[in-house]
Amino acid sequence: MYIVLINCMDSLKDRLDEIEREEIINALIKCNWVMAKAARKLGITERMIAYKVKKYGIRKEDIKICNKKNASDNRKKQVSCDDN
Repeated sequence: MYIVLINCMDSLKDRLDEIEREEIINALIKCNWVMAKAARKLGITERMIAYKVKKYGIRKEDIKICNKKNASDNRKKQVSCDDN
């Protein structure tokens, strides 16, 4: 038996947009905010990444970087983090 939950979670489109936004931010961070390099890493054009950066309102000064230790191998990872 399956239970269908309606209006209890974000739409698929909203979830996909959030995943895409996070991937763009991660690529920009890894590529030192050089959009051409980040676009190549993501397999999209420079024009497309510029459009998506504008669409999602991504600004370098709004993104904070923090280092988190990976317990399994003690490497530091860069992630975007919130003030919450």
